[in-house]
Amino acid sequence: MGWACCTVLLYLVLFSVIVLANGYLTVNSSTTSWTNREPVGDLLKADATIILASRSFGDPDYGHACFCGFFCNQTCNSSRFATFLLNDDPQVLWSANSKNPVSISATLKLNSERGLVLQDADGTVAWSTNISNKSVAAINLTDNCNLMLLDENNATIWQSFDHPSWPTDTLFSGQKLVPGQQLTSEGGLFSLSITTRGLFAYINSNPPLCYWSYLPSLANIISYVQFDSSGLIYFTGTNSSFVILSNPTTSSFMQYMRLEPDGHTRVYHQDWQEVDDLFQITDLCAYPTVCGSYGICINGGCSCPGPINGTSYFQPIKDRRLDLGCSLVIPLSCDASKNQILLEIQNITYFPLLDTSIPEINPYYQNISLRTCTEACLENCSCKAAIYYSSGRCYLQSEIFSLNAITIENTNHKVYIKVQNVPSAVPPQQLTNHGKNKHPLGIIMGSSLGSLLVLFLIGLFVFRIWNKEDADEDEEYHLDHVPGMPTRYSYDELQTITENFNKKLGEGGFGTVFEGTLINGTKVAVKRLDGFSQIKKSFLAEVETIGSTHHFNLVRLIGFCAEKFHRLLVYEYMPNGSLDRWIFHKNSEMLLDWKHRKKIIIEIARGLTYLHEECRQKIVHLDIKPHNILLDENFNAKVSDFGLSKLVDREQSQVVTTMRGTPGYMAPEWLSSVITEKVDVYSFGIVLMEILCGRRNLDHSQPEEAMHLLDLFKKNIEEDQLLDLVDKNSEDMQLHGEEVVNMMRVAAWCLQNDFTKRPSMSMVVKVFEGVVNVESNLDHFFSNPPLLNARAGVDNQEVHAFAATPLLPSVLSGPR
Repeated sequence: MGWACCTVLLYLVLFSVIVLANGYLTVNSSTTSWTNREPVGDLLKADATIILASRSFGDPDYGHACFCGFFCNQTCNSSRFATFLLNDDPQVLWSANSKNPVSISATLKLNSERGLVLQDADGTVAWSTNISNKSVAAINLTDNCNLMLLDENNATIWQSFDHPSWPTDTLFSGQKLVPGQQLTSEGGLFSLSITTRGLFAYINSNPPLCYWSYLPSLANIISYVQFDSSGLIYFTGTNSSFVILSNPTTSSFMQYMRLEPDGHTRVYHQDWQEVDDLFQITDLCAYPTVCGSYGICINGGCSCPGPINGTSYFQPIKDRRLDLGCSLVIPLSCDASKNQILLEIQNITYFPLLDTSIPEINPYYQNISLRTCTEACLENCSCKAAIYYSSGRCYLQSEIFSLNAITIENTNHKVYIKVQNVPSAVPPQQLTNHGKNKHPLGIIMGSSLGSLLVLFLIGLFVFRIWNKEDADEDEEYHLDHVPGMPTRYSYDELQTITENFNKKLGEGGFGTVFEGTLINGTKVAVKRLDGFSQIKKSFLAEVETIGSTHHFNLVRLIGFCAEKFHRLLVYEYMPNGSLDRWIFHKNSEMLLDWKHRKKIIIEIARGLTYLHEECRQKIVHLDIKPHNILLDENFNAKVSDFGLSKLVDREQSQVVTTMRGTPGYMAPEWLSSVITEKVDVYSFGIVLMEILCGRRNLDHSQPEEAMHLLDLFKKNIEEDQLLDLVDKNSEDMQLHGEEVVNMMRVAAWCLQNDFTKRPSMSMVVKVFEGVVNVESNLDHFFSNPPLLNARAGVDNQEVHAFAATPLLPSVLSGPR
């Protein structure tokens, strides 16, 4: 065949090795079917059934060889067909069936019609290369770990490099990224995205913030980027190539480029030895997490914001590790928003505004005053900082990463951070000249009365503490004896279940989520609520309410812990994560088809119907968004995260509450802070459009005219071009375009500006079931209301007395 490389076939039976003389495997070979077997022995600390090895396996001077075959998990009760390296730390490089592992006795077959077909032990097809209209002649594994199917002319029909395991953080030498694809760091905090206009590195906050970019000249439209020994190169439609990031350490050894959890993009040899940092950002302070949350970076060093007027609001997370960041001395609480203030941090800027070469992030508001900007932040529970430019631009931040010190006073913009203020004791009055002539008897009487007052206050304080402990004990005893309550765990038990909170799944506004395993082997998600030592009865009351609430489309609360100052919640584990990762990816292997999307939409509607109409108390969620919709192993949708929810008595039609939620999903009536369950209906309408269109409602990466999905929705309704909005990255969605458009009409009903014209969620379910029709007389003037003058709206509403009763604030929060 004239091949330069000689491929080795290994069929692992007691680790025996069979060498093929032909150098690669054809479909006519005697062995074209392999079975996943029980692991036997220990091959370089990995349990694997090895099918192919690259030519470098027979050349120890060349470096580590690539292998492909069945690679099993730690317990070897399931396996993936994968390419991998076998060394001191075995690494899976690519996996065909990462979302659908197979069992022992699964088979992999090679044939000319379909290429590779992976069947589980019961005969079901777990994965295939799905070759059509082409005939496969051979399979080859290259030295850079690219698994290829070849035709009779040795031309490539299919290769693993074109079908990476999404999400992935690694590019191999010779591998491409095309517009719409991205690398995602382990943990999901950072992404490196490619569009036709450039390459962008983001920290995946809400909204995502860019910290590095490459923008070619307008004449060059990027067709794809490729990593090779020269570095990262982009190619235009005319096949012209330009180096974006150079790699000075060229080598004959296989290399990888990896987007790291700290935001760096590093190059490694095949033994994972670091050889270069591709971004080559000279100022380390430009990396978003270099000093952790709230940490200030100056010349690569880290510190916390200092005391202001003698009061310390920030503290290091770990004294000798300032790079881990800082925390608020008193954590923010939506339920104590009246005691929140904004502190101006002098001579500070923020990383998205540090580099003028990075495309400017879009402000939330323009042409507004400083006071309006700061008030908007104070009235939005999700806002943690406000950045204001003298030109009138206002940026509200829902997350705070590293801050950047500047050596000269900044007159261009101001940075304000929200903190929880503690009212200090009234300082003693200064002695005046008039006090010198007071009668001694008056001094003695004043001192005696003062002493009695102090003793009285001390006694009152002790009584209240004693009374509180009694009340808490009574309430906790009550919870332990309420039928249908979830399991109550001790803090020590949850430490054991989570292996001392070792494996973090994610973080949210109310705490951190960890993976755990119950004694019976059931996986759970344990949420540790941070900064909730002040929580009293509301925590236990809501555990009782939501803990006794059961519905298939709500994430199930398995248990809780309320011990001293510890507050933890134990939820069922959702292996497929949140909905956003399945609808916003542009890779076909990650996108959901119409059948799954329709099913998820209906299940979200049913979950909300239960919360609004079928519970003992109405529950208004207040933060419906794709991130808060979790998917189980069968892609059943579960509404989660009740961290901002409100409990409403049945006789209440509307309530007053402070602004809370996520920008882009909040209903227009939040301006008045008078809300009903219809705010959830509005948010559902936004989520519905995002699912159908495969994009975010507020997408700062889009051109200005396409940034707001609702603006496009209104325009396309008027032009009768709703089909243009259907997710273009999914052929299946395009095939079901008429059904998708019909569901968009339901979204339009949910998005009515006047909340009284929106349907109830039970009505939405009936529309989906074909029982009723969508309202025909709809207003298509959809708005994305700014959060301006929200404080005034609340004050005015509270003046008008129309039976608006404050609600019990929720502290429950499912996995984020």
